[in-house]
Amino acid sequence: MSSNTDFLLAIEDLTVSFDGFKAVDGLSLYVERDELRVIIGPNGAGKTTVLDMICGKTRPTSGSIKFANREMVGMREHEIVRAGVGRKFQTPSIYENLTVFENLEVSYPKGRTVLGSIGFRTTSEVTDRIHAVATEIGLTAQLDIEGAFLSHGQKQWLEIGMLLMQESQLVMLDEPVAGMSPPEREQTAQLIQRICKGRSIIVIEHDMEFVSRIAHKVTVLHLGKILAEGSMAEIQKNAKVMDVYLGH
Repeated sequence: MSSNTDFLLAIEDLTVSFDGFKAVDGLSLYVERDELRVIIGPNGAGKTTVLDMICGKTRPTSGSIKFANREMVGMREHEIVRAGVGRKFQTPSIYENLTVFENLEVSYPKGRTVLGSIGFRTTSEVTDRIHAVATEIGLTAQLDIEGAFLSHGQKQWLEIGMLLMQESQLVMLDEPVAGMSPPEREQTAQLIQRICKGRSIIVIEHDMEFVSRIAHKVTVLHLGKILAEGSMAEIQKNAKVMDVYLGH
């Protein structure tokens, strides 16, 4: 296995088989600090499975996942979160009956353990952090509004904010603009560009216009392997990608 690396995330020779079918097959992927990586590929390419393995939901059959030079394979999901990896699923999971402020507050790391939450008081440190995150996600005016009353886009942004409250160094977003209006999509592109300063972001997305708007680098998966990797401009000119993706 390779020694220490400068990459925030170093995935090497990652394979997972389900009943003999290799959903991810010998995948190596490296994400730099402050990088915004988008993973694209047709359905069944293994995109979500890769995220499942990074966050500990699925155990790889073989291979290594190093985050900040620490092996993640074999760690539990909550340990991986604590190490600084945050993930947002397609459907937002916010607390509908809590305000935006309270949703952000309960995501603050010190409130996580039972003991922590008993002795947990909203200090000025926490309040400052909530206001800073609310500004980043564009929900300052909605702090007193209950989650249930937010628009679809605002719920997605709040959930991203909840990951930021945890101070995740790697944030993974699964189809963040699915179901959004064009203005919400544009705001989400700006939000994602803002938050990748100081952390790395992996996005899985189908909306190519959105991908070209945000990606530093694009990885194309096909049948559990990397088909191509590069800038969006390079990917759009790639004949193999055209074949697989656009069915030409």
